[in-house]
Amino acid sequence: MEAARTELPAKLSAGWLRGQYLSGALDPEEVIREIIRRAARDQGMNIWIEPPSEAHIRPYLEALRELDPLQYPLWGIPFAVKDNIDVGGLSTTAACPAYAYQPEADAAVVARLIAAGAIPVGKSNLDQFATGLVGVRSPYGETHNALRPEYISGGSSSGSAVAVARGQAVFSLGTDTAGSGRVPAALNGLVGYKPSLGAWTVRGVVPACASLDCVTVFAHNLEDALAVDRVARGLDAADPWSRAVKRRAARLPQRLLLPDAPLEFYGPHADEYRRAWERAEAAVLASGLAAERVDCALFFEAASILYDGPWVAERWAALGEFVENHREAVLPVTERILSSGAAERHTAASLFRAMHRLQRYKGEAAKLLEDAVLVLPTCGGTWTREQLALNPVSANSDMGRYTNHCNLLDLSAVAIPAGEAAEKLPFGITLFALADSEHLLAGAAARLLGETVLPQTADGEPAPGWTVLAVCGLHMRGFPLERQMLEHGASFWQEARTAPCYELIKLRSEPAKPGLIRQAAGGSSIELELWLMPSESLGAFAALIPAPLGLGRVELEDGRKVTGFICEGYAGAEAENITAYGGWRYAVNR
Repeated sequence: MEAARTELPAKLSAGWLRGQYLSGALDPEEVIREIIRRAARDQGMNIWIEPPSEAHIRPYLEALRELDPLQYPLWGIPFAVKDNIDVGGLSTTAACPAYAYQPEADAAVVARLIAAGAIPVGKSNLDQFATGLVGVRSPYGETHNALRPEYISGGSSSGSAVAVARGQAVFSLGTDTAGSGRVPAALNGLVGYKPSLGAWTVRGVVPACASLDCVTVFAHNLEDALAVDRVARGLDAADPWSRAVKRRAARLPQRLLLPDAPLEFYGPHADEYRRAWERAEAAVLASGLAAERVDCALFFEAASILYDGPWVAERWAALGEFVENHREAVLPVTERILSSGAAERHTAASLFRAMHRLQRYKGEAAKLLEDAVLVLPTCGGTWTREQLALNPVSANSDMGRYTNHCNLLDLSAVAIPAGEAAEKLPFGITLFALADSEHLLAGAAARLLGETVLPQTADGEPAPGWTVLAVCGLHMRGFPLERQMLEHGASFWQEARTAPCYELIKLRSEPAKPGLIRQAAGGSSIELELWLMPSESLGAFAALIPAPLGLGRVELEDGRKVTGFICEGYAGAEAENITAYGGWRYAVNR
């Protein structure tokens, strides 16, 4: 009888899925079939413009057959793409059918993710031309909230967020000019990571405000978001907006900053949101990090520049010609917003006055945020879609009250869940840091979420004070001695293989455990896991290892030499040789 296959959870994560792939419990074909089924189940929620389909996804599945899962960090991980970001073979509409075009190639960030083994499953719905923070401004239908469908989903990256929240992708790409990579995260209970301007290339993205646009990621946890960031980040010489912004190893900031004055909340759940913010503040104060109350006026004043100032003219510069020639194809609310950029008050002089004012705010923010992270609500309320229809423009403006300042001030940000405002109405907070301080966001967000963030630098190398430890048996994920790794502060890092000069034996011990023995000639490549352990813990950990096992130097397939489990050669005489299985997981699952 064939063994039962693993059932996919409602919420998908990259770490869990990779573990299932490597153990043989799941394969990408099964995952894609379930994603297609879920997309069909939720068709009425208007999540997709181009929904997941076997025909589109098949070439990516076939390509995976040629890739070693151990060498590709996102192998088989499905993701959604906001439909203002190009994916080869699929139309880009920006939620305007008359605007649709067939891109010649993937957007640069999409290409990087595919090269790492990820699978783009479809194009997600959005507020037309990425103009809105509510998720209802699309001719393809109003995207429903993932938890309470009668409520707004948040925009403009509405479908991207809901696709992840409904288990139709592990992560998704959005864009963020005024808060579109953060507001939908808050309203659907997700992490929304907005890197510094230029850190992720925007080549192949339909511009909203090109000088402020960012590509962002939605995920269920911080580590998945950062795993995507490690692949997506990097200078793109073909993108004039790209810049080299390195993210250093995660670290806690010296201070968390909270507003020193009461905040304003809005909508029918204003009181519940206020209480949720009070609980979030209490959690910040109890986090063990130094917290300080500060005057946040400069952030709110900077926010007002975005839509009350001349930056709306940048939207008109990008899309004005199309709107003038296709007014009937543009939603009335979108047309009014875009056309406001053509107002006579937006002169060159008004632009320079706003730029000079903003530069002053940037200087003040740089001083305030030195080795610090600012904490604000992601949004201060929400509405049902029916309620929002009665006051669409004002409500949309309210949704950006605590988000609009971010890109104008050249800040990085991460939106994280912070409980609920009411039943099935998630509440979220956003952490803000300077452009060169994303490592502080990672450290602070991990502390507040109770997650572990891998201690590695932006180029993927272990941070100082940490040791790479190769394990090949009972200390691997899911095996009985994994707890010893965790007790000594270690975190799983990546899969790897040894150089082809080792044998793997099964020791006669209780419980049975493997031994890795280097050969003077011959041998094979054996599957390993690489963990990061605090260097100060290594001695105490080594004292727990019984003979004939011990720690030594292990050579990896790519030539690196790391600390790892080795076995004394004499043990092989009385042990079963299990080299042919290629790794302990396969030997025990035979």
